[in-house]
Amino acid sequence: MSDLHDPATFRTHLVAWLSENDLSPADDHSLDGHLRQFARVQRALYDAGWNRYGWPEHAGGLGGPAILRAIVGEEVVGRRLVEPGPYSMLEVLAPTMIDYASPALAAEMVPKLLSGEEMWCQGFSEPGSGSDLASLTTRAAPHGDDWIVNGQKVWTSFAQFSRRCVLLTRTGGPDVPNHEAITAFFVDLDTPGITVRPLRTMHGVDEFCEVYFDDVVVERSRMLGAPGDGWRLAMDLLPYERSTCFWQRIAYLYARFDALIAEVKAQGQAVDSDMGETYLALHTLRCRSRATQHRLAAGHKLGPDTSVDKVLLATAEQRLYDTARDLLPGVVELDDTPWRTEYLYSRAATIYGGTAEVQRNIIARRLLDLGKE
Repeated sequence: MSDLHDPATFRTHLVAWLSENDLSPADDHSLDGHLRQFARVQRALYDAGWNRYGWPEHAGGLGGPAILRAIVGEEVVGRRLVEPGPYSMLEVLAPTMIDYASPALAAEMVPKLLSGEEMWCQGFSEPGSGSDLASLTTRAAPHGDDWIVNGQKVWTSFAQFSRRCVLLTRTGGPDVPNHEAITAFFVDLDTPGITVRPLRTMHGVDEFCEVYFDDVVVERSRMLGAPGDGWRLAMDLLPYERSTCFWQRIAYLYARFDALIAEVKAQGQAVDSDMGETYLALHTLRCRSRATQHRLAAGHKLGPDTSVDKVLLATAEQRLYDTARDLLPGVVELDDTPWRTEYLYSRAATIYGGTAEVQRNIIARRLLDLGKE
């Protein structure tokens, strides 16, 4: 229906469909349970066509502006039907495949991700290459018609549940500048030589993994782009992390803010200035992200300006959970509730997706032209 390409009409019909179809999650708050629920919701949305809008038809989508994807994420995550973490991988990796994979590979693989049939992960960070991604050491060497990969990745979200990985490797020699020596591949994680080891974090969830590559054979047809395109792919991927992906996480934070208000009122407390400051931080973030969604929908190329979105997200997320800790005494320190888990996870908001320090440097140097000092 072409009228569904209009965002307002699309939202109206989607909300009606969600009201008529019960996709409520089971009472299973484990990571496995969250991912099963994510796959279930994705399958239902795909079969009904909703999460195919906003994606190009040549990759299995139904066309329309990218803002339609943001609307789906906002409605689904805001209703707590799925958690924001798994959903974010969809918005980061599907555009990358569409932009860099061969048309045939994208047409084959993207529907598997959109429909929940498969989960993918992002193999970027390494033990010695986090914020300084250009210094990565995982190497891919040509071998006939294939490439042989050796190295280690870390902080790879959901790798133990994933079928495939968008992997950055070093392919250039020592005389090639770092940024020109990186090549991306789309790797099947059941390939011999790959070992996945989950990491249990302080918030008690093994969302992140180490992934080891020992003489892993990757077909040349699985290269994303050309040799040396890996840095450009990474830079094109990051704005997606901070645009459509952020919009659904903001919806999640608003839902948690509403829950906090309800709990504070249930305890007979008045809504104080801390709550007002939290709302202001969330509203500022949402306004900024809304402008980013519309720039993306208008076909603008997103770049270093999305570092502003990242700083605002980290600030709002940590302020929300700091307020929960202050207004619900003992809920973080003593009680085994979602507030405790989410508070601990929020400590990483200034680290994941680019540290706050790096983002502020980008803003200072590339947006404000303040130089290196």
